[in-house]
Amino acid sequence: MTETSQEPLRIGVLGAGMIATVNYGVLPGLQWIRDKAQVVAISDPVVERAKQAAKDFDIPEVYDTLDAMLEHAEIEAVVNLTPISIHGETSRKILAAGKHLATEKPLATTMEDADAITESAATQGLTVVCAPPDMVQPVYREARRLLEAGTIGKVAFARVRSSHAGPGGGAGGWPTDPTWFYQEGSGPLYDMGVYGIHEITGLLGPAQRVVAFSGITEPTRTVRGGPFAGTVINVTAADNNLFMLDFGESTYAVVDGTFNVHASRSPKLEIFGRKGTLNILERGSESPLEVYRTDALPGVDGWVTPRGWPQLEAAQEWSAKLRRGILVDHLADCVRAKAQPVLSAEHARHALEIMLKVTESARSGKALELTTTF
Repeated sequence: MTETSQEPLRIGVLGAGMIATVNYGVLPGLQWIRDKAQVVAISDPVVERAKQAAKDFDIPEVYDTLDAMLEHAEIEAVVNLTPISIHGETSRKILAAGKHLATEKPLATTMEDADAITESAATQGLTVVCAPPDMVQPVYREARRLLEAGTIGKVAFARVRSSHAGPGGGAGGWPTDPTWFYQEGSGPLYDMGVYGIHEITGLLGPAQRVVAFSGITEPTRTVRGGPFAGTVINVTAADNNLFMLDFGESTYAVVDGTFNVHASRSPKLEIFGRKGTLNILERGSESPLEVYRTDALPGVDGWVTPRGWPQLEAAQEWSAKLRRGILVDHLADCVRAKAQPVLSAEHARHALEIMLKVTESARSGKALELTTTF
């Protein structure tokens, strides 16, 4: 694609599972950005699954391997929707083939792979964007603006909730076998804790230290409903992680990454500052942002609706239509404009270092320094 071209970015999708095809997944959302991105190929080792996705979403080419798609499909970018354990390997191969990359979280599961991904992209002038997509959502952009404007003063600490009851842990069960989520190489830290890490570092900047507790709450789990109801899962990955990040200058955050949250009425994210509090609420709230201000009126403290939020409601509605497809939207925008992504590989690499050192800190009982930044 030339610098001035406005032709849609030609996309290959790697993986035709849930995150690709469910109503909140990548492929349904792409119908709204056909002027920016066109899916021309899809690959999955379960070729019948790939063929069904191709039929459902009008994708002309189907492949059973990444290698075949990279060799034969006329694509400029790949969306990597593979399982967590092979993100690093497959993303390195995609970049080595000279393709831009949008990848599901986490970026990888080793720092060696994360380093290679960031270096390969930089060397070849390729764009990498990595989920989770929260920091391009209007609510998080506005929250960051409010923090940078000093709306709640100096931040003292934050509480971040990024967990649920685990795949298969809800009454509705899970549409596919969720066993792998509970095995070494996966787990709630990589699956869910990554959201909280990206959110709070996206808002406050890179962390400097981490200290953590991790463990397995019960050695087995039983899927509660759905087609795999009654399946007994042996839990080998820590399913309960709680950790604290130190941002320097007495600013801290407590983050969870666990498969033990059945319900909560607390905000998804709370940030406490010297002049007030900023809350980000769950989806579906009338206004997803709440701010408590000291001296909201002279001598009066109270909750206020951020003045800028009504102007962002249309952007929020657009984001809700794209759902997971917003990752590809961001990639297309960055490739067209030759712009640095908000959802950068460097940010994802920092998040991965935090996750790896959560495990190490929990094992050693020590607070550990972080060396990456973004």
